[in-house]
Amino acid sequence: MTIRRLKTYTGSQGYVYQYYFVGKRAVPSSDAHESAREYIFDVTSDRKVTYAVSILLPEAVVTGWAESHGRSLSDSEQYAAVKMRLFRAFDELEQIQADGRQLAIDLQALEESLASLGVQ
Repeated sequence: MTIRRLKTYTGSQGYVYQYYFVGKRAVPSSDAHESAREYIFDVTSDRKVTYAVSILLPEAVVTGWAESHGRSLSDSEQYAAVKMRLFRAFDELEQIQADGRQLAIDLQALEESLASLGVQ
């Protein structure tokens, strides 16, 4: 039995979110440029309703970052970027349950997230 660590994040709009990481999986596509890895979090802001939020990290974005930096991202660096995207959604979206159930990371967001964490 997996024990999940429930974590808390206070968004800039005043909502307090509780979340935990459920897992990740590959999202295959017929086009290699559209394949991605999906990271799934269960989220609640009221302790009554829990809903899934998916963050998609496209393979093309990870490859683009690796080409411009001369090295591949580790799994933990990818997870850190995904978690930063989740936090950005908590800060920017007032209605995560309605507007933020599936989010994606583009190359610019990946660069910004990793730079804020000191990853070169």
